[in-house]
Amino acid sequence: MFSSPFPDVEIPDLSVFDYLFGSLDGASADRVALTDGATGETTTYGELVSQVEAVAGALSARGIGVGSVVALHSPNRPAFAVAFHGILRSGATATTVNALSTAGEMATQLADSKAVAIIAADALFAVAAEAGALAGVPADSILSLGEVEGHQSLADLVGEARTAPEVTFDPATHLAVLPYSSGTTGKAKGVMLTHRNLVANVAQSAPIVGVSADDRVLAVLPFFHIYGMTVLLNIALAQRTTLVTMGRFDLAEFLRLIQSERVTYVFIAPPIAVALAKHPLVAEYDLTSLRTVFSGAAPLDGVIGGAVSERLNCEVLQGYGMTEMSPVSHAMPRGRTDIPLNSVGLTVPNMQCRIVDPLTGDDIDVPTEGVSEPGELLCRGPNIMVGYLGNDEATHATLDADGFLHTGDIATVSAEGYVTVVDRLKELIKYKGYQVAPAELEALLLGHPEIADAAVIGVLDADGEEVPKAFLKLQPESTITGDEVMAWVAERVAPHKKVRQVEMIDLIPKSASGKILRKDLRTQGAPA
Repeated sequence: MFSSPFPDVEIPDLSVFDYLFGSLDGASADRVALTDGATGETTTYGELVSQVEAVAGALSARGIGVGSVVALHSPNRPAFAVAFHGILRSGATATTVNALSTAGEMATQLADSKAVAIIAADALFAVAAEAGALAGVPADSILSLGEVEGHQSLADLVGEARTAPEVTFDPATHLAVLPYSSGTTGKAKGVMLTHRNLVANVAQSAPIVGVSADDRVLAVLPFFHIYGMTVLLNIALAQRTTLVTMGRFDLAEFLRLIQSERVTYVFIAPPIAVALAKHPLVAEYDLTSLRTVFSGAAPLDGVIGGAVSERLNCEVLQGYGMTEMSPVSHAMPRGRTDIPLNSVGLTVPNMQCRIVDPLTGDDIDVPTEGVSEPGELLCRGPNIMVGYLGNDEATHATLDADGFLHTGDIATVSAEGYVTVVDRLKELIKYKGYQVAPAELEALLLGHPEIADAAVIGVLDADGEEVPKAFLKLQPESTITGDEVMAWVAERVAPHKKVRQVEMIDLIPKSASGKILRKDLRTQGAPA
């Protein structure tokens, strides 16, 4: 077992609202908390807290509070932050819905979480209304973040100017949020995270991530995903920074906002890093205000990270986490140039980790020098979920009797304590008894100047042997062939790691958080 090299931090026994906003002073109240990237409209911290409390009061007046679940369905916008923290302040639990969900997918989440109300963006209102009808949510309990005829809006709730309710609950056991795991490797499950889980992860991560009140952070990561929820809606607001919201990722708009808003810090997923490293459009914008790029949600190759750092003359950091860990368990601290860029950094305070052999379950020792053998990463700490909603079997399969969460990720740890994630346990390709990590091949392929994006999965060849197959999105002017790619890779890897099939596609399918949707590729990954 190994622990964080940082001393433990104090975790206050507070609700998320009290922890983030209870100490708001007059000077901070006048600071801009949120800027709408689309309109330029701003919301100060004082206005944010006032609106949050009014929403909490309005929800309470409608019988929504401790024991209630409210669904929130919207892309990023300032009103999302108001609704999200208003739900939590009321004592209710927020279940955030992927903005790209279909009505059927959303209805499944509504029914599973037993949501009694929905707050939806006006642009997504038709989907939310259909989902609500399928799940039995009354039409008059579906509210809009904007103006939708015949339905109450968030502005209506704020306009009622009700006093926030007095609520009492135990932060250690009361559920703050019910995000749903991505479902990329199975059926989506409701992850039960308490107020203490979220408060703990802010306290653990904020000093390492290094966001300050002087920063201007571009909020491109979806708020509905735990990564955006914790680092943007919680950590950034706790640090009194300014968030500039983006409803969806568009490279030109992303670059424009960094330039016009003088953004200093961006949290991203690896697909954006690939664009920052390779896309010619980047050179057309003034990005000199940017000092830190922090990547998470999926492995970032060190070569791509280094290319971003060099091209933008900024610091590039990487972290690791899971929805089930609220989510951050590892992060590279600012200013630590001694940690390799392909690493996810150091264990955050108050956590203990183990790396175990996935076949035997035996612990793999931390080496006295160099890097350990790879094994499954296990984590324990105050940010670990209570369990999966209504799914004891999945909970017991993931959380062991000692409180360790089995991440399903293969990782190594160095003598210095930095952790490197190799790949998902379930994604490893078994070729003639050898284990091949798709992430390693993807990183290599992304280093080719004619390849814009890449994904690798295991497929069966004509002999029934599992072999690595690469799906490639090429640069616009590229004429490289699949055979040329396979020959290029073969020169750079051991024989068992060679790519043995290649398919060119227009787009690598990815989730909102940046994870490659390998299940979508497998539907087209039959033998060539």
